[in-house]
Amino acid sequence: MSPSAADAAAVLEAARRELARLPEILVALLGGLDDDVWRARPAPAEWSAVEIVCHLRDEEREDFGARVRVVLDGGAQFAPIDPEGWAAQRGYRESDPRQAMAALHAARADSLAMLAAATAARLAGAVEHPRLGRMSGLDLLAAWVAHDRLHLAQLSGTLARVWADRWAPLRAEYAGPIPYAR
Repeated sequence: MSPSAADAAAVLEAARRELARLPEILVALLGGLDDDVWRARPAPAEWSAVEIVCHLRDEEREDFGARVRVVLDGGAQFAPIDPEGWAAQRGYRESDPRQAMAALHAARADSLAMLAAATAARLAGAVEHPRLGRMSGLDLLAAWVAHDRLHLAQLSGTLARVWADRWAPLRAEYAGPIPYAR
């Protein structure tokens, strides 16, 4: 069921506002970290802070931003992506965190400029996704904000685990359950 025109405009307005918040939240959360903390993984198979930021940067350019552009341009298909594979192929863990943050901030600014010119009516267009079926630009906006928030939660959990491990055997678990239990 597609939203009414008023609801679609509200989604676009809310998404613009929420997407604009990510850079300042990341600066507050990650500013001043030393390189060891940037690269520390909370568990062997989990991503470090720099890997998460690189993922957000690439998703901004090649997933959410690119796919919303396809809808806005009336395109017929999305380019394939490989977010999990990119981490190894592109050497996320070895990346410079400050460069990754700067690139993410620039890409988000470009995305916000695109969305400032977008209309809810254009975002109502849809493109077939191979796994999920037809996805509108509004679907993508809702998912984009949720994606930001999921990775903010991941970053917070990563930083909590890295902090607790750094100061072990002090009993940081007094704070509550710390993600990525040992």
